[in-house]
Amino acid sequence: MMAMPRAPRRTRWSALAASALIQCSAGSSYCFGVYSPALKASQGYDQSALDAVAFFKDIGANAGVLSGFLAAWAPAGRRRPWLVLLAGAALCAAGYLPMWLAVTGVAPAPLPLMCVYMLLAAQAQTFFNTADVVTAVENFPDRRGTVIGIMKVLPLLISCSVLLFYGSGFLGLSGAILVQVYRTLHIDPSTFILMLAVLPTAITLLLMYFVDVHNAHEQYNKKFLDAFSVIAVTVAGYLMIVIISDQAFMISSAVQSVCFVILLVLVMSPVAIVVKAQKSESIHPADSTSEQRIGLLYEEVAEGSESANSASTLGGSPEDLSAGKENLNLLQAMCKLNFWLLFLAMACGMGSGLATVNNISQIGGSLGYETRETSTLVSLWSIWNFSGRFGAGFISDHFLREKGVGRPFFIGATLLIMSLGHAIISSGLPASLYIGSVLVGLCYGSQWALMPSITSEIFGLNHFGTIFNMVAVASPVGSYILSVRVVGYIYDMESPPDKHACVGKHCFALSFMIMACVCVFGSAVAFILFIRTRMFYRRVVYARLQSFLEK
Repeated sequence: MMAMPRAPRRTRWSALAASALIQCSAGSSYCFGVYSPALKASQGYDQSALDAVAFFKDIGANAGVLSGFLAAWAPAGRRRPWLVLLAGAALCAAGYLPMWLAVTGVAPAPLPLMCVYMLLAAQAQTFFNTADVVTAVENFPDRRGTVIGIMKVLPLLISCSVLLFYGSGFLGLSGAILVQVYRTLHIDPSTFILMLAVLPTAITLLLMYFVDVHNAHEQYNKKFLDAFSVIAVTVAGYLMIVIISDQAFMISSAVQSVCFVILLVLVMSPVAIVVKAQKSESIHPADSTSEQRIGLLYEEVAEGSESANSASTLGGSPEDLSAGKENLNLLQAMCKLNFWLLFLAMACGMGSGLATVNNISQIGGSLGYETRETSTLVSLWSIWNFSGRFGAGFISDHFLREKGVGRPFFIGATLLIMSLGHAIISSGLPASLYIGSVLVGLCYGSQWALMPSITSEIFGLNHFGTIFNMVAVASPVGSYILSVRVVGYIYDMESPPDKHACVGKHCFALSFMIMACVCVFGSAVAFILFIRTRMFYRRVVYARLQSFLEK
């Protein structure tokens, strides 16, 4: 009787690599600019109708609370992420397939129905993101800042490639790799919509087997996680060199294609780390029994100490101090002051960061920058964004493990630096946009690594996906207020009555000074959160981290 072939071995390393690859294909909402002209022409939409479809795209891509609820309510166990990924794959197909049928004329759809299709398709992105981020945090709870950074930045690095192959606009995140397939195969926009329905769904179904939760107390060799980080930094450096070279020397399409192939090889290199890590751990299996006992002992000591001393805590009430071990659900978390402090700080930081990148081309135009210069700024924004996401996660992990410094401190610090960046842009001095955009981009990216980590630590992991997706709603809320109600309003006010364009540093000076003040306010809010939670971080989070013994 022939032996049945063994299934591929699943480890936390294969889960990390599979999650990263799924993230690389799951940013289809950022490709809207590719197929929106075909959508507009085939359905006879005017610009207002197309903007309505885009609005539902933004709502679907940013409102990830449903995916969080599913992640929290799914049956506990190693296969819990599978249900969330399956739902994301189903939503992706359910949104883009009927959209493709409508564009090709097979089944035309009225505007309200098209908006529903777009909402479903964009919602898929939040399900992929929630499953991948939550799984990474549960598998590496002692390095959650680092793994969240990896989950957030690898798709972002792929986006930089679109600046080489598609144009100078900022399409964002993992949509870039899909756009490159579109340009390489020379397919028409309607077929591209079909590809958006098939490719992310197929990749998710193919790799979801490897995305599962493993014993958090099992020992692992952290050098392999550092190797993932090194790859991310290498890709960032490579892309920076290629982007600057393209802007300076006009790289030919053939060279661009070679550069993209090299990029794909770098992106796939984590597979080699997985193979090496699994081989190493099979030769030297970790003895997790003693570590689990030590970990549980540390948690009991930390929680007992916290309970005994919470009444005397300067940073907050007893219920705030113990929130991290209670694993609060969304409603319970929203009843806590700490939730709204974090939400408000994120609205200030993420909102002002989005307002900057959304208007960076107009800012450059008003200050007399050439189109090529503003294109370079937009291109490099992704690199600064990456550096902030990865750097903040890695640095905050280090200081938390070594010194017990709570992560809210770093939100406060980065918001202060961001306010300086806004003030520099407001000055309108030579090279101010270059310097200011570096500071704002770095600090904006930092928020996306710090916020999920803080959410998981303060409110627990059981409902982590739901809570961090709700806090993330602060990003579009802050962006709408600052970008539309502040930057847009002041720009129109400063523009001549008979023109729609404004020239001069006065066009954005006041709005960016306002955003600098907003970031200072957000920094103060973050430092209040830091003070309220500092004893919790020292007595609970820091003590818990000590249970994960180094090899």
